Amino acid sequence: MTLFDQCLQLLITGITVGSIYALVAIGFNIIYNATDVLNFAQGEFVMLGGMSMIMFHESFGISMPLSFVLAVGLVTVVGILFERLTISPLKKPPLVTMILITIAVSILLKGFAMISWGKDSYPLEPFSGANPIRIGGAVIIPQILWVIGITLVVVLLLTYFYRFTMHGKALRACAINREAASCMGINVKAMITLSFAMSAAIGAIAGTLITPITLMEYDRGAMLGIKGFSSAIVGGVGNSLGAVVAGLTIGIAEAFAAGFISSGYKDAFAFLILLLVLFVRPGGLLGKYEVE
Repeated sequence: MTLFDQCLQLLITGITVGSIYALVAIGFNIIYNATDVLNFAQGEFVMLGGMSMIMFHESFGISMPLSFVLAVGLVTVVGILFERLTISPLKKPPLVTMILITIAVSILLKGFAMISWGKDSYPLEPFSGANPIRIGGAVIIPQILWVIGITLVVVLLLTYFYRFTMHGKALRACAINREAASCMGINVKAMITLSFAMSAAIGAIAGTLITPITLMEYDRGAMLGIKGFSSAIVGGVGNSLGAVVAGLTIGIAEAFAAGFISSGYKDAFAFLILLLVLFVRPGGLLGKYEVE
């Protein structure tokens, strides 16, 4: 394999992994914009999406498309219950309390997954076969196309949702000023519940997409959550476009670090990029999204 072919292969790998990081970061941003809280259970939504997909398809024998819908739906319900049972009952709680709640829920979800599925890693067959596609000297498995394609679709749908739908505009209003939005007749509590549902659904989608490539186990969500959190911070917390740019940047940096330095150092590059950006631009690459 020539140097060009190797670089192309690493670039494809980086874009694939970066797309997952971007989805996780977008989930962080959706809840942050609605509540000012960073949901540290976001990685567990990813893990539950992958494990649920395996359960429905591999264990119950349900078709792949229906298993995808059921897995995303199940995790969405978990996200709604999370908000309804832990966040909603509190009356103007301190920000630290809400963050601690998300950490506690993360631990509970991880423990539930360990009890339910054990500590083994589970495979999931690719969405459309495993025959590789060659581009020059690089090899692409079809699942990579699913990852990149669905990530693009999610980003486009979110853009449309926020710009052209009433609920999307209501969420944008809550992101600017929740008290003012409430005075204008917007049900802020319902919007917060919607943000948790959307965040959980996007996390589940990320989990179902990455599982056929990397397997899934009960504790995989922690590292994916950290990478997504890093992408959200690097891109600018609250800025979904920044999350996509940062996720792809971190994914590509990790892939090239693993290819040319050592796979043992690839995880460190996410934190190195995070530190560098915080030193140079504390608000992130693009800063927080502002509504015109």
